[in-house]
Amino acid sequence: MRAEHLRRVLVPVALLGLTVTACGDQTNAAQRERRHPYAAVDELPEALAPDGTTIVVGDPRRMPVHLYEDMRCTVCKEVEVTGAGASLLDMTLGREVRTEYTLSSALDGPLGGTGSKKAANALRAALEQGKFAEYRAVLLRNQPQENGDGYTDALLLETASRVEGLRGPAFDSAVKEMKYADFVDASQQAYEAAGSPVLPAADINGKRLPDTQSDVLLTKDFLPVWISGYR
Repeated sequence: MRAEHLRRVLVPVALLGLTVTACGDQTNAAQRERRHPYAAVDELPEALAPDGTTIVVGDPRRMPVHLYEDMRCTVCKEVEVTGAGASLLDMTLGREVRTEYTLSSALDGPLGGTGSKKAANALRAALEQGKFAEYRAVLLRNQPQENGDGYTDALLLETASRVEGLRGPAFDSAVKEMKYADFVDASQQAYEAAGSPVLPAADINGKRLPDTQSDVLLTKDFLPVWISGYR
């Protein structure tokens, strides 16, 4: 299985090498067009897209990499902590792509509780403070065990304390009172409208990464290659 995966990755790499050689002038022009990269994650611009559910992080003029996530999804945590999360962040900081997110709360059904909904609500509150990207990373890295209610108010507030400038009366009350419950419901509907893909899922420049190739999200180095192939 691993050998088959490597063949799927290495063949596009070889083809991309030919493409870069043949189109060097275009690549150089694109590189000259790039602006200075963002210095750190707290400099990344964040916004809610006009559709009311997509959260956009990074230079809005860059090619989108759209992730579908549920904060209770253990594989989503794996992508962030040991997989392609670091590579995607580097590309977002470097203004090579923008990262978009649709937050699902589907796992509250089979796992029980309301942790996914609460986490999505808290992330929407963090967006109001310009702290979505930082808080999302903290939440995934401190993901609770599945056999419980997931993200409680206490855990959401405690982890928010680790993001400088996030805690305050507005954020705390938004978490406790589920201020963005309508956003949470709309985000789940957007996830379902996208086909309820197996989480985590990714659309690269508007094209769904096939399930048979989704393991690229679990590796540190291959995602940039795949992204280049979708330009």
